[in-house]
Amino acid sequence: MPGPPRPRRPADETSAGGLVVRTQDGAAAAALIGRLDRRGRLRWSLPKGHVEAGETHEQAAIREVEEETGISGRITARLGSVDYTFVAQGRRIHKRVHHYLMEAVGGELSDADIEVTEVAWVPLADLSSRLAYAGERRLVRRAVELLADTA
Repeated sequence: MPGPPRPRRPADETSAGGLVVRTQDGAAAAALIGRLDRRGRLRWSLPKGHVEAGETHEQAAIREVEEETGISGRITARLGSVDYTFVAQGRRIHKRVHHYLMEAVGGELSDADIEVTEVAWVPLADLSSRLAYAGERRLVRRAVELLADTA
């Protein structure tokens, strides 16, 4: 007689992304992406995506930031990682996202990526109130401290 179904171990996924910052006229701002959630609400977050085979976390972060925002970035510091678990297609998935602080070095802000609804330059002081996720707000506080130390 078969027993109850055994819970499957969550699948592990790794992503990378970051906070890409530009300074114009003495004011620093970061490129955020907005995506619609299941309820149709716009949720702002840091750009990020899957690490591809053969890529380092840093390479993936730079590529994903550029794909999702149109902005080319240069990594200046590691901010840390955020872990969370979610369910997709009936499977539990544990995701770790590695985030980096980047300086904008080129490109134009663009929401051309199919996964992105909106992109915006958001003043650093407004990031905590705009970002939807607590883990990302924590990383942004660290980024603001790092930027203040180098100013």
